[in-house]
Amino acid sequence: MAEPGSGVVRGGVHVFPLRVYVEDTDAAGVVYYMNYLRYTERARTEMMRLAGHRHSSLMAGEAGFPLALAVRRCESDYLSPARLDDALEVHSRLVALGGASMEFDQAVVRDEEPIMRCRVRIACIRLDTGRPARIPREVRETLKIFVSEVQ
Repeated sequence: MAEPGSGVVRGGVHVFPLRVYVEDTDAAGVVYYMNYLRYTERARTEMMRLAGHRHSSLMAGEAGFPLALAVRRCESDYLSPARLDDALEVHSRLVALGGASMEFDQAVVRDEEPIMRCRVRIACIRLDTGRPARIPREVRETLKIFVSEVQ
């Protein structure tokens, strides 16, 4: 079976292609605002996969204990609507990589023009305690290819 694509890296930016389907839209064929957040979540997940880290492996205890990456904050600006059958890309850039958190700038793009932008802060947490945890060294090292300045 063919593996779904995880996107590509261009100049330190992860580019994840997608298409707008009927299930993404309202009766007028316009993408429902919440679906943009689903698109950005998929892109971050595929960015991690491309870096060699699956969420399922982190949750299973790859680091010695079960970890999850949870959204701590998300700020979004909706600039223009996407419509049924549009070909889109999600451009993701890791702008900060801290001890237990990461921050992403993401844009949903159509025809090279951003139609939605967001900034997302992700916290690394232990699943067994719900407390913050350091991002594992192996994960940090592979994610550095996506960030120009690591904090």
